[in-house]
Amino acid sequence: MTMKHHPRPLLFSLSLLLLLSSHSTTTLAQSPASAPAASATAVATPAPTPSSAPTDIIRILKKAGGFTTLIRLLQTTQVSNQINSQLLTSNGGLTLFAPNDNAFSSLKPGFLNSLNDQQKNELIQFHLLPQYVSTSNFDTLSNPVRTQAGENPDRLALNITSSGGNQVNMTTGIVNVTLGGTVYTDHQLAVYQVDKVLLPRDFFVAKPPAPAPAPEKSKGSKKKSADSTATEADDAESAAISVKQRHVMWVVVTVLVAAFSW
Repeated sequence: MTMKHHPRPLLFSLSLLLLLSSHSTTTLAQSPASAPAASATAVATPAPTPSSAPTDIIRILKKAGGFTTLIRLLQTTQVSNQINSQLLTSNGGLTLFAPNDNAFSSLKPGFLNSLNDQQKNELIQFHLLPQYVSTSNFDTLSNPVRTQAGENPDRLALNITSSGGNQVNMTTGIVNVTLGGTVYTDHQLAVYQVDKVLLPRDFFVAKPPAPAPAPEKSKGSKKKSADSTATEADDAESAAISVKQRHVMWVVVTVLVAAFSW
């Protein structure tokens, strides 16, 4: 007996092959799309931040609190920018003696307003040492201690005495100051609170007057002097002529008298 084949198994096999082929094509077509996602994640990674920000003296004093007047003077004189710049370029560091607001309020009323811009700058520089000094090293300094205001020992002298770092006293010849607590230190910048404003003698000692310039002789004066000399010479000559004339007249008179006597 002849067997009759049904087409259904063949159609089912063909349909299964087409389905598998379509699934593989879709998977291959979608696989490249996943690459940009990984790339986007790499681009979005933030750059590493610096380990520490540059030293900012204004930020340090604001964080400590109680230094409003000193902050204003540092900003108006632009010494704050100078300090920050020196800390970036100098290896020796800096030391700042920082009077708080109570120290400034104890000054004579109107004192700060009486200073000109140059004097205000000098006042702040007088509170700065051009080196880092720890509390235990003040007794190693030689007096008078040099400040950034200058080296004049008569007008800008700052003398410091220390007993092993337990107590540090300073004198300017005008005011005696005691070192308080440490406001900030990082082995490059040291900021110490002081109970009074450091006043240099330069503000209170009269400056010697500048020598007056030698008077310049004008041409008119020289001409007048020459005229006076000429006049004196003429007078002398006239006097000589007058004497001579009198002598001649006396001789004539004598001769005439002698002639009549004969």
